[in-house]
Amino acid sequence: MNKADSKRMRFALLSLSVFASIVCWSQAQAGSASTPSSAAPSQGVPSSSAPTSGAPSSAAASASLDTAANAKAHDDNFTIGNDDVLAINVWKEPDISRSIPVRSDGKISLPLMGEVQAAGRTPLKLEQEIASRLKNYIAEPEVTVIVQQINSQKFNILGQITKPGSYPLINSATVLDAIAMAGGFRDFAKQKSIYILRQGPEGTPTRIPFNYKEVVKGHNPNQNVKLQPRDTIVVH
Repeated sequence: MNKADSKRMRFALLSLSVFASIVCWSQAQAGSASTPSSAAPSQGVPSSSAPTSGAPSSAAASASLDTAANAKAHDDNFTIGNDDVLAINVWKEPDISRSIPVRSDGKISLPLMGEVQAAGRTPLKLEQEIASRLKNYIAEPEVTVIVQQINSQKFNILGQITKPGSYPLINSATVLDAIAMAGGFRDFAKQKSIYILRQGPEGTPTRIPFNYKEVVKGHNPNQNVKLQPRDTIVVH
């Protein structure tokens, strides 16, 4: 074999080697493309197309929050009192919207309206009053009133309790709720001889007995009364 033939033979072998390499690389790329992308879920990254199990959608969560907010804003059971802090929001009117405490005279001051009586009204009634006054300045005003802090309605719990003191009266609290809020009993508390002091219509105190042992066993649940403003629970 002369030099020319040897050179052609080496060129042919080199070409075959390059061609084989290209074919192998192409097959590897095709196999990788056809394999499902399962690495992300195995690494703990959820697929964007499938909802995470147990987690509500953002729309559902938003609807739930809106429902809770509206229920609290339009509460027609709670009566606003002095020193309560109100969040007043007028839609698209940031200069009027604000967080404001009720003064000792039971009133609040708002732009365009001046003084508005708040104490003695429910949040819903106060909304209606503010909206009615704003109609002179704003077409169809949308007003929301939320009680941010309840400072006017409180109860006291004294004696052999972990954290005696004065607490805000919220969510129709009962005697059991009050004991839990105050951290429970001290070691030597007489749990069978608790009583609630309540002011009567004429200012005379009424003594309401409460036997913790019986109530928690379900024997006398009627003793677990709902607290009223200025009630005092005494634990000996």
